[in-house]
Amino acid sequence: MNPSAETTYRLQPAQVRSEFLRLLPISLFVVAFGAAFGLAAVQKGIVPLEATLMSVLVFAGASQFAALELWGDQVALLPLMAITFAINSRHILMGASLYPMLRQMRTPQRYGILLVLSDANWAIAAQDYQNGRRNLEVILGGGAALWVAWLIGTLLGVYFGGLLQDPKSLGLDMVLGCFLLAMALGGRKNPRVLVAWAVAAGAAMAAYWWLPPHTHVVVGALAGGVVGFFWLERTSDEH
Repeated sequence: MNPSAETTYRLQPAQVRSEFLRLLPISLFVVAFGAAFGLAAVQKGIVPLEATLMSVLVFAGASQFAALELWGDQVALLPLMAITFAINSRHILMGASLYPMLRQMRTPQRYGILLVLSDANWAIAAQDYQNGRRNLEVILGGGAALWVAWLIGTLLGVYFGGLLQDPKSLGLDMVLGCFLLAMALGGRKNPRVLVAWAVAAGAAMAAYWWLPPHTHVVVGALAGGVVGFFWLERTSDEH
């Protein structure tokens, strides 16, 4: 047997379907924000087809909302690119955290599933990996659920936008944050992890107050990563 074949990560179709269903509840809240984006896009003068295509091809809620802020008769491309990069640069770190598993996949498959990488399915995959379980199926299956929900929400927004104009007024903006916090609390809680979380939280708050908008996520992640880099995990704790 080829030794490399033993380490190849093969997605399990049944597990992909299971992860799709697993993230359906959180996807319902994504529909609400997709509707808000669709409505805001139409109000900015973007035709429904263009707004829908943006959600299909981009699938990045915060960046799409930020793009609307700069939308007009003349779009400033460089500021738009800079803001989009700042918001989504966390994906560089998210992808790096999954690399021990991703490197075991074929290259086309690896980059294919990352097209639907988001905060929610990454959090589950990262928590499962901490607990000794490889689960890239949640990236594909869960990401597909979130992508479909975002698309449905956008369609509802562009055609029936008046139904839900301000999801934040209902507290729906807190749902994803609470979900990510629950994922973090479900992981391992040794001193190394707790110190990393504390440093990341402090750095993120400082960046939120004193640095440009949207940089706090990346700053917090880098600060926590520095702790992990210099405070190496003991071999007996690794999986």
